Amino acid sequence: MTKKGNQMYISRKLDVSKVLEHKSCFLFGPRQCGKSSLIRKTIPDAYIFDLLNSDTFAHLARNANYIEEVCRENHPIVIDEIQKMPTLLDEVHRLIELRGFKFLLTGSSARKLRRGGVNLLGGRARIRNIHPFSASELGERFDLDRAINYGLLPGIWFSDDPEDDLAGYVTLYLEQEIMQEGATRNLPAFSRFLEIAALSNGDQINYQSISSDAQIPRSTVQEYFKILKDTLIAREVPVWRKGQSRKTVETAKFYLFDTGVARRLQRRKELVRGTPEYGQAFESWILHELSAYADACRHDVEISYWRTRTKLEVAFVINGEIAIEVKTTRSADKEDFKGLRAIADEGRFSQRLLVCDEPTERETDGIVVLPWRKFIDYLWSGRIF
Repeated sequence: MTKKGNQMYISRKLDVSKVLEHKSCFLFGPRQCGKSSLIRKTIPDAYIFDLLNSDTFAHLARNANYIEEVCRENHPIVIDEIQKMPTLLDEVHRLIELRGFKFLLTGSSARKLRRGGVNLLGGRARIRNIHPFSASELGERFDLDRAINYGLLPGIWFSDDPEDDLAGYVTLYLEQEIMQEGATRNLPAFSRFLEIAALSNGDQINYQSISSDAQIPRSTVQEYFKILKDTLIAREVPVWRKGQSRKTVETAKFYLFDTGVARRLQRRKELVRGTPEYGQAFESWILHELSAYADACRHDVEISYWRTRTKLEVAFVINGEIAIEVKTTRSADKEDFKGLRAIADEGRFSQRLLVCDEPTERETDGIVVLPWRKFIDYLWSGRIF
């Protein structure tokens, strides 16, 4: 960790400099996740072209060859907010092929690139995602209640008024991600949808119910969910269907990318332990940690969930081999173990874990009960997967 003036930098687990040693890279992540800080700290010798800067944008729009004119092969080249000028990827492609340049191409989503017919360089660049802070990155500074209520976006985490800044973030997202990309022409309808959809955070997606509540067509709801996924504001967790005996539900679950943003959109006051809302946010945070670890350290991870039609459920299934249930309880009882016991009959699981708020690690019937702090330590040290 370093500190410069009033700005504090927390070292990130994602190492883009290592990726660039071998290949160019797309770096995607929601706004204010720390992409720019990561670049400045880990590849300080890079040439940086920021397309949010109007002068830079105008200059490259007139003369894309300017990159070749000022850059050398042994220095990485960063093009920030590449989705602002998708046509620039033709020049990037040429310079990778003919000059061997290494590019780091950042953006808040690949939506505009894909809509423009861009093929993301046809495999000539790897794709990495950056997330808000992880508990491991924050170390001793991590506070669960703060994370649950205000989320883990760097600017919000260190804010002296996180509630106000969360409100500003939501507005910024609507204005910049949705309006400027032209993702929808009906911002009021999308805003209604977003607030209603946020109440489904951590639940199965019910398109018809959201359509009725938001007073928009079901097809529009489906398109809006696609916008959330494309801009990395939300993710779907599919059902694990490879069990051997029990019939599962068909519907994916929906999670917003940050617990603080979710609470703000839900218009909820501070969440307190012992409430269903806190438990739901806790599960969402665990998914964030799993996703952040997978994107920083592993790139072959499938995260799903398991739920039968008789309502037996396990929160997360990793690669069909690791079953993870999530509870906020400080003393797990037999009800908390039902899903993990049942899923043992569905396949060969190397680990079945109950992540909770118990004070000590223990094992019962092949199920390991892990305090959440220890789970985080095990996860980021590679002991979970």
